[in-house]
Amino acid sequence: MIQLEQFRFLVPSLRDVLEILVVAYIIYRALLFLAGTRALQIILGLIVLVVVYFAALVLKFNMIVTLLGVVFTYGAFVAIVVFQPELRHALARLGGSRALAYFTTGGRNVVADEIAQAVDRLSRAGTGAIIAVEGDVSLDAYLETGTEMRAMVSGELLSTIFTPYSPLHDGAVVIRGDQIVGAGCVLPLTQFPVTDKSLGTRHRAALGLSEESDAVVVVVSEETSRISIAVGGLLHQGMTAPQVREALANRGHPSLALTTAPSEPSAS
Repeated sequence: MIQLEQFRFLVPSLRDVLEILVVAYIIYRALLFLAGTRALQIILGLIVLVVVYFAALVLKFNMIVTLLGVVFTYGAFVAIVVFQPELRHALARLGGSRALAYFTTGGRNVVADEIAQAVDRLSRAGTGAIIAVEGDVSLDAYLETGTEMRAMVSGELLSTIFTPYSPLHDGAVVIRGDQIVGAGCVLPLTQFPVTDKSLGTRHRAALGLSEESDAVVVVVSEETSRISIAVGGLLHQGMTAPQVREALANRGHPSLALTTAPSEPSAS
């Protein structure tokens, strides 16, 4: 009995399990947020400095230990300045997380309506377009390839951006929350062979982004005027405006049902 009492700490209680799950989720969300950003590179650099610091302690390199000690002492203040954009973005993402989605459903529906109206208008006019709606994975890396914007999502503005001969009509529009944050952005092409030869660069870019992130990408074909949606590495073609609205309003939920058959790129 005494021996069992000594090892009781190895048996986690319900509180311990809950705490471990909470911490694991926080770490997961932090890594998901940092993926693809400069913050991740800076953190990796800090890890290297920590390794060098402990190596210097073991080898008794006093000068290196002293210098790195000063760096670590004032590092917190430097991090606040360096990570200011990321911290601001993280707080904004926290306010728009799925945990609070019940309070923002109305705003998401408004954005879905505006995008659906825009792609319907563009499809009728035979104007090509590609619109990426950001999910939990940041698309900041692709904003750097285009022109950053800060404008509320509206069908009229989206239609104007993709007007032929417009300076930004060739690239993709990136939407975050209820704002257009980028236009003329270059998206990655899919790495898998696409058997459907009718799919152009826009469709391949939509597939590529959906493979690398959880974004929902809406495409209007300039050749056929068909509307497609790329999500999770699958391309759903022949969508209607109401289907686009429903898919965007329910994005990221298991109940999302796209009624058209998906066109999946086949990997050799």
